[in-house]
Amino acid sequence: MNLWHTKGFKWKIILSVLVFLLGLVCSTVFSVRMHQNALEARRKTAQLNATTYANYLIEDFSQAIGVTHALEQILISEDGQCKRFETVAQNLSSSVLQSIQLAPNGVVTDIYPAAGNEDGKIDLFHDESRSELCRYGRDNNVITLQGPFSLSQGGSGIAVRNPVYLADETGQETFWGFTIVILRVPEVFARSTQALEHFGYDYRLSKRTAPLGDEYEEVASSGQALTDPASYTFPLDGTNSTWKLEVMPKGGWHQADPAMGFFCAGSLVLLLALILALALIGMREQKNVFRHLATTDPLTGLFNRKGFDEALQAYLSKHTEAHCVGVLLDIDNFKSINDVYGHAIGDLALRQLAESMHAHFPTDSILGRNGGDEFCLILKNCTCQSAAERIQAFTEERRTFWYEGVEHPFTISVGYAELSAADARRTPALLLSKADLALYEVKLRGKRGCLAYSEDLQLRVRTHLGFALQDISQHLPGAFLIYKADRVNDELLFANQEMVRFAGCTDLEDLLAFTDHSFRNLIHPDEREAVEQSIWAQQDAQQDGTNDYVSFRLVKKDGTYRPVLNHGRLIHNRHYGDIFYVLFMDSDFIRERYQKQ
Repeated sequence: MNLWHTKGFKWKIILSVLVFLLGLVCSTVFSVRMHQNALEARRKTAQLNATTYANYLIEDFSQAIGVTHALEQILISEDGQCKRFETVAQNLSSSVLQSIQLAPNGVVTDIYPAAGNEDGKIDLFHDESRSELCRYGRDNNVITLQGPFSLSQGGSGIAVRNPVYLADETGQETFWGFTIVILRVPEVFARSTQALEHFGYDYRLSKRTAPLGDEYEEVASSGQALTDPASYTFPLDGTNSTWKLEVMPKGGWHQADPAMGFFCAGSLVLLLALILALALIGMREQKNVFRHLATTDPLTGLFNRKGFDEALQAYLSKHTEAHCVGVLLDIDNFKSINDVYGHAIGDLALRQLAESMHAHFPTDSILGRNGGDEFCLILKNCTCQSAAERIQAFTEERRTFWYEGVEHPFTISVGYAELSAADARRTPALLLSKADLALYEVKLRGKRGCLAYSEDLQLRVRTHLGFALQDISQHLPGAFLIYKADRVNDELLFANQEMVRFAGCTDLEDLLAFTDHSFRNLIHPDEREAVEQSIWAQQDAQQDGTNDYVSFRLVKKDGTYRPVLNHGRLIHNRHYGDIFYVLFMDSDFIRERYQKQ
């Protein structure tokens, strides 16, 4: 069967040819237009640079001309005298000035600096190369520029001569002479020419050879021939001089353009093939992007819990006999950071912790964020014993965040467990549950540390100072808290909701942040020393077993004080050592209650 006579095949071929021809035409038109636009843009940019740096030249010349005007004003004010010429000239001098001169009646008599410029004391009206231009300036009262010419000291210079006229008693103006500056070339043009070269331009600076002529002579250039350059012609106000700055890109106007014939004939097919390839690649890449978004935590860039579980399961499936260590960690008192310093600072602390995980652990580790301030990671091909030193060092790293110019430290708690080939169930859930038990034990021991999982943790799971205490304490008929019985470190460990309300706080984290984790910060500052001495005196005397009683004013979060009766009991805890269990009662309420009875 002839495929050409197949309707579908024939139309597909025709459509393909039409698309190819249409693409060829469109690409050719687009390429030509793009070439024209690029050329036009280059010319506009070059014209703008010519105008800009010509204005820089005008500014530089104006400064030099300003020196001659300053001398002119001194001569007018001092009736044709400049008694302190040396001092005035020294103050007016700059790096681009070769010399500053006075020429009364056209004869140069004063030059600064004098050393090396002795040959400059000449009669301008009788000098063959200068007389004509000097007479033009005198007769037309216009500043003249002459040069560049060779300097006896080496290099080239341009003379700026300002004719000075003084008025007599009748107001009649009489020619006095010239104030003159000699500019160094090419220093006077350096600001503009160096900038043009830096931005990739060749240039040519020219000036009109005669005041009324049309001929220009080159003053400075980059040394390259210019083809159809962009130019800017500008006069120097108050002078006889007209200048022209011409620029073009180094390498020519068409330096970046490929041959149109090669582009249209050879690149079109490649372009169409590229478009097709890009479309296929784009579809695959889009799929990868969606997968990345679904498995990545947007704040830290680590795996989210879904991505972490998938990566861990894939690793365990592929390496059925390998040992690995699972680690769970979180930031101590993270809620306090958010509440006190704001969620932006909390997010900053989370990102810093994620970055330190990347920096500290091997690149093949699986890093994730469970949510909130809890992170997880997998260390491959290692045991708890071999990873212990690395995890300990990571835990003890100093971590800080900055808030309003002040550096604040924060710490982490870490639990970790090992998954070996001997484990009957090699699942992510088993590994992370063990690490979670170890992390919880760290929290019970006061946070700020790390611990490896052991089997006896199963026997103590969440039984001491944990959920049971939480359930009981919430139903106590009074304010209750627990703190360490340490004369130096009286860290708050727990408070029930009644105690939180008693202190005017919203929750336990708010109370810990308000007190900076210290029991003594609940006592009125004037009473702290006496109260602490009373508590420890009672404990040392052992008059009432392990109980103590003390009254003081309790500090509330809103800055007010509340008189309370404190009943404390000293308890020894195997995890924390000696701790105080404390009940608080409102002194005013007790007094009022018993008075009524």
